[in-house]
Amino acid sequence: MIEYEIEPIPGLPGRLPPGERVLWQGQPAFGVLARSAFHTGAVAAYFAALVALALIGRAPTGAVLTTIAGVAGVGLLYLLAWVCARTTRYTLTNKRLVLRIGMAVPKCINLPLSQIVAVDFRARTNGTGDLVIRLDRARGVGYALLWPHARAWRFNNPQPMLRAVPEAARVGMLLARTVQAAQGGGALSPVTGPQAATSGGKAVAA
Repeated sequence: MIEYEIEPIPGLPGRLPPGERVLWQGQPAFGVLARSAFHTGAVAAYFAALVALALIGRAPTGAVLTTIAGVAGVGLLYLLAWVCARTTRYTLTNKRLVLRIGMAVPKCINLPLSQIVAVDFRARTNGTGDLVIRLDRARGVGYALLWPHARAWRFNNPQPMLRAVPEAARVGMLLARTVQAAQGGGALSPVTGPQAATSGGKAVAA
């Protein structure tokens, strides 16, 4: 049983205080998460290249063994992605953004909307996308604690990420407007299209 299934409100550590309400909840799209966060496509291509080299070198046994290893490796990555998606729940309220994450050790990360200085959007396939949350530098959280829900290579100033979110443009617009409302008219502008971002209009690579 997943821990949040026995919580008063799924994905939240406790009942909401007076005046706070849930605006949106979602989970990563499993297939997109596997390809974008666990890089299953790149790993499959790597093993395919090894198999091709083995065949060119007339080593059929090596090609068979490499194929088996590749299938097992990619299968394991897909399994990890499935578990990650299954154990993840993102929640937006009118006060905070909550990341319920953790495959082995579930944890709940609360990000008050007042700490969010920008929200960047990257489109994926079938309407999914990643939402990168840029926080006040002094209030960042650890990269290891967030992974894979973090923008890649940002170790010194980790940026939380909502990965492979279905209907990401709509969710990004809702998040941007909610942050604006919470901050009393902040500098964020809403998502206006699949390639837009809530901070300056540039899609940010994760």
